Amino acid sequence: MELRLAQGTPCWVSLLTDDLAGARAFYADLLGWTYTPGPGQLGAYVRAELDGAPVAGLGVSTATGFPVQWTSYFAVDDADHTAQLVRACGGTVAVGPLQAERAGRMAIAADVSGAVFGLWQGEEHTGREAGPEPGGPAWTELLTPDTDGAVAFYTAVLDRPVRNADDESTLLVHGRPVAGIRHRAELRGHPPRWRVHFAVRDADATARHAVGLGGRILVEPHDTARGRAARLSDPQGGHFSVLELR
Repeated sequence: MELRLAQGTPCWVSLLTDDLAGARAFYADLLGWTYTPGPGQLGAYVRAELDGAPVAGLGVSTATGFPVQWTSYFAVDDADHTAQLVRACGGTVAVGPLQAERAGRMAIAADVSGAVFGLWQGEEHTGREAGPEPGGPAWTELLTPDTDGAVAFYTAVLDRPVRNADDESTLLVHGRPVAGIRHRAELRGHPPRWRVHFAVRDADATARHAVGLGGRILVEPHDTARGRAARLSDPQGGHFSVLELR
């Protein structure tokens, strides 16, 4: 068994889509992913890999009207206990906690503002810590109109401190920033949400390539404090960001 990632570490991202075959083809071409089967009780679900290492999950949404979306998961030592904390702190638990075969134990929850996130208690599958490899998860950040409420919620639920700042507060694990919390008064019709970023070598070229594959550019490539980034949509409507490696 691999060592479990530290509590509060973003460890996995998963897409629920209404066209699994189309999503697989899009991300394979855009980010270089290959696929292997995932846990059977999660339905039609595959794990995306880079050079044999798992980086993301893709599955089919069975809920009518459920939006196509990426979900960020956080490593926890005890998914059942953390799910109880979510409820006690004013959030909701929509799925689980449930056992994903021998891979681990998971739950899908929402914070006090309705932003959806996952909990993962890794066993045989510990997930993947955000890293700099092209095609892999690079960063995740929460967009919310209530940063104070979000900071209090995640500090209590994940038992990790948050460093407050005017532009972006950051969740810390052993003193290292692992995720951001950003204030957005206007979310343009979207609910508060965790935004997934994937590492790429060239944000501009990746954005153009996404359009060629049937995706859309939601926010043109631009420079940020973390590097050059772009906000994109896959052909099925799943929103994600790409972040250029420095």
